Parts: sequence; structure tokens; C-alpha cells
Amino acid sequence: MNYFTSTKSNPLIVDIVILVIRIFVSFAMLSHGFPKLQHLFSGEAIEFYDFLGMGQQTSLILAVFAEFVCSIFIILGLFTRFAVLFLVIAMAVAGLVVHSADPFETREKSLLYLCIYSILFAFGPGRYSIDQMIGKRRESRW
Repeated sequence: MNYFTSTKSNPLIVDIVILVIRIFVSFAMLSHGFPKLQHLFSGEAIEFYDFLGMGQQTSLILAVFAEFVCSIFIILGLFTRFAVLFLVIAMAVAGLVVHSADPFETREKSLLYLCIYSILFAFGPGRYSIDQMIGKRRESRW
């Protein structure tokens, strides 16, 4: 059967695509998280969206954790679904709350990240991840 007309998927191709998406999207998110990390440690006055009244500094720390630390975890494939959950929340807040009054072009990037991270949450890290290696090790002990 022709690959383009088939409804079946090749597990190897799926795992490779998930790996590529995980790495590319997470490196792209690092480019958003690293400037926030620098701003956090710069000592300058923090002007950041205060979500749920937690304070600007706390909100910035949570954004740095999601966009920088969780992106590194996703690149490694370590605690992937846990890390993706933080990024789903961060992108939902960015796209639906922080930029809610902005035109779609401004919100588009965070909404695209939200969709991609939702897919990663649903499909998991794939075969080429530390999570998979840990899972295999646990299964072998039974």
C-alpha cells in the first residue's frame, strides 16, 4: 500500500518525528526563556504579568521554570509529560490571558506552542528519551 494513502503509521517514523519535534520546539522555547532568566538575575526592576496575584517576581520565576528548565527536560526526554504540563499552562496563560486583548498575530506563537505541547503531552516522549530508558528498566524488574 502507498505510504501517502495509508491510514497506518510506522512506529519508527513516529518516534523520530516526536524526537525532532521535542528537540526543535524546546530549543525554540529556550530562546524565550533565556532572556527571562537573564532578566530575573539582572537585578533590574521586574515588570512582568502578575498572574493570580502571586507577584511579578513569582510569576517571572514560574515562567523561567517553565520556559527554560522544563525545555531542557523535554530536550532530554526526562519527566517529559510533567515538564510539558507546565509549558501547556504557561502557553495557555500567555495566549489566552496575557495577550487576550492583542491581535491574533501576537497571540499566534503562544497558541502554536500550546498546540504542540498538547500533542507532546498526548503522545509522550517517544522511544528516544530518558523516560523510555527508565520505563524499560522498571519493566525488566518485574
